[in-house]
Amino acid sequence: MRRRSLAAVAFAVSVGVVAALLTGTAAAANDPGAAKANSRWLATKLKPDGTLENPNGGELPDHGLMLDVLFALYASGDGAKAEPIMKFLDDEGHASDYFTWDGLVPGAGYDKVIVGGSLAKMLVAAQVSGRNPRNVDGYDLVAETHAAVMRKGPDKGRISDYSKDPEHTGAVNNDANSFGQALGVIGLAAAGENDRVAIDRLLSQQCSEGYFRLLFEYIPTKETGDHVTPSGHKVSTCDEGKPLDRSPKDGDATGLGLSALLAARKAGATGLDAPIAKAVSWLKANQTSGGGWGGGVSTEAPNTNSTGMIVQALADAGGADGAVDKGVRYLKSAQATAADSGTKLAGELGAIAYNPAAYEDARTSGISGVDTWIRAGAQASLGLSQVGFYALAKGKTQPPTSSVPAPTTTTTIITTSVTPPPRPKKAGTPRAATVVQPPATIATPDTATPAARLGAYLANRLTDGDHVEVTEDGKTYVDYDATADVVLALRALDQQPDSVARASQFLVKPEAVQAYAHGAPYEQGEASYAGPLAKLVLVAEFAKADVAGQLRADLVKLRGIDGKFTDTGSFADADETVERHAWAVLATAADPGPAVELLLSRQCADGTFPKHLDTAECGSGDLGATAAAVTALAARPHTDAAPSTRRPDGWSERRVSAFAAAVGALGVRPTGEGVVTGEGGEPDVALSAAVAAARQTAGLDASGTARSLGELVQADGGLTKGSAGATDFPTSLAAAQGVAGRSWLTAADSPLSPAIRLPLTEANPSGAPVLAAEQSGSPPSWLIWGLAGLAVLLLLTVIALVFVLRRFTRKKGATP
Repeated sequence: MRRRSLAAVAFAVSVGVVAALLTGTAAAANDPGAAKANSRWLATKLKPDGTLENPNGGELPDHGLMLDVLFALYASGDGAKAEPIMKFLDDEGHASDYFTWDGLVPGAGYDKVIVGGSLAKMLVAAQVSGRNPRNVDGYDLVAETHAAVMRKGPDKGRISDYSKDPEHTGAVNNDANSFGQALGVIGLAAAGENDRVAIDRLLSQQCSEGYFRLLFEYIPTKETGDHVTPSGHKVSTCDEGKPLDRSPKDGDATGLGLSALLAARKAGATGLDAPIAKAVSWLKANQTSGGGWGGGVSTEAPNTNSTGMIVQALADAGGADGAVDKGVRYLKSAQATAADSGTKLAGELGAIAYNPAAYEDARTSGISGVDTWIRAGAQASLGLSQVGFYALAKGKTQPPTSSVPAPTTTTTIITTSVTPPPRPKKAGTPRAATVVQPPATIATPDTATPAARLGAYLANRLTDGDHVEVTEDGKTYVDYDATADVVLALRALDQQPDSVARASQFLVKPEAVQAYAHGAPYEQGEASYAGPLAKLVLVAEFAKADVAGQLRADLVKLRGIDGKFTDTGSFADADETVERHAWAVLATAADPGPAVELLLSRQCADGTFPKHLDTAECGSGDLGATAAAVTALAARPHTDAAPSTRRPDGWSERRVSAFAAAVGALGVRPTGEGVVTGEGGEPDVALSAAVAAARQTAGLDASGTARSLGELVQADGGLTKGSAGATDFPTSLAAAQGVAGRSWLTAADSPLSPAIRLPLTEANPSGAPVLAAEQSGSPPSWLIWGLAGLAVLLLLTVIALVFVLRRFTRKKGATP
């Protein structure tokens, strides 16, 4: 595409400052956009006074869930939406209703009965919301939390339920658990007052495998001393409780326990490295194949509530990027997005179900049990924001929406020589740019698959882990187009999810969008480019970023009544190719308008498509353009429904016939090894990959191409342009779909999916040509019959010519 030349100079940066300008310090796979969408939904569920109704009934609201929502809102940067909660609890004096018994039985002296876990949670909430934790509803929550830590007896170190008034001591049963213990450790750490006895008691709840149990369990003992009850029991350690089945695994307790140990260590506590490492290791080992985690007893199945808590902790701990990314994918698979606009989830944008199955049910039946969705979303959102509890309590959150700078028509340009970069050349003018090769940081073993090695190679070409840079005339620029191609290539390979997440976040930032899709700072007026907008739409939809809708709207503005997408601006793309048009059709697959008919009208006589869209008539076209057209014609918005082997709904007979003919044309050039050869008989890697991806999208086998191109992957993971020489980044990038044996359109989390699968059934109601099975590599039947007909026609022509020549030679007196 022409846009690569403009993108190479659209936003010039030096290696040292690009991160400061655009990237920020995001976690491995956080998704602030998804978190903010959930925050907006959660905020609408609060009553005007900031409360949530208690599903168990009674006059008191659900204080604990209100605080969960508060944590989620602040973590996403939308803390202002949580202000009604703290106004109700602090300003209006209802906090003590939560952590004492006074709200249950007012005026009976039960304000001196302390609920330890609730007190600790209130302390953290006060810190997160920026309130003075030493004066909330008239209580010094820091001092109260210290006081709730028992200093002697069987419960030594435990943040406990207790009564300050001996008169009520007998009525209080200490039900405090590991959740409250962990929250107390977090709150005291954030206050700068680590309480070692509380930390050690929390550590006793961790079993040797690394997990934490939820409940403090008493077991019989023959020991004597202060730690033994009069009845001969003591609070067991986690390992001591295992033989008695008193220490069940608990994902929630482990996630929050890990967050607490991290907070204590950040506040100066020592001796926590090994327990932290064990917790991280256990959580990584116990992640399900789908990416989620379960909680404890009765919530063992994977769910978003537990997964959000655990993802937040693992992201804070570091060293678990792969698990974090899979966890985020699991969370987002249960979140309502703009794609649900035509379902019963319409109007519930951002809501997160308890699990993906509940999300799917709600798409057809609507939300039932909104309380469960609030509980799930509040903790799931923490995994999307990935602000650790300690940082959250210290006031660190995602930047609020209002603080994100609005796109402008001018951008500060920084180069190594602090001089203005050259103006972009007009479309079609080549540039001699060299891809910057940053130090490799991702390694793969020699035994890794070709896809894994290629994925590492591509990820290692990302400067700062999130964008491609090129150099030209001694200056360094961001190549946005190549960065988008890397994202889609890695999606097809299903490799390097952390790099995919970071590069996707880089591309959808306002500054990047302005540079790539609108030509800032070179354009003097308004400008928009269809190719970049289309790729950005797809990148954003893969990442479920909120900006996707606006990007698509900007793209649709460029579509004329004839279906053609026309760039605007001084550097508009005048070289309108079929490939560029195909990208725009893919990005508007939900409503392509006349763009599909325009594409069909350009098909050549042999079923291929021309390279340029302005080619009105042609006998034979270009394989690369044909592959792009096939992919665009096949796509529909994602659905789990299998592709049709008949004419899909909404398809004309012409579209089915044109699609089948184009796919058949793609089957002519590849060899039996699934590669297209160029001049000299050498494999054309890029064209082979494009053809294979398009055929796989159509439901045909691309494994031959995957095997052949996989054998060409070099030791460093890349591929060469020819049979010899160093690995070449553009060739390696183009090879990804071929090495994967599939298109990015059929990859996990793709916003699109194929609408049709070949071969078509004999009962195809459209009457379109029926393709024979191509899994064996044999040509389609319509092509065979077409070639046979052509052979007959040629034979008749030859016979006619012989007859004419014989008559002609006889007239000249020639001897028969």
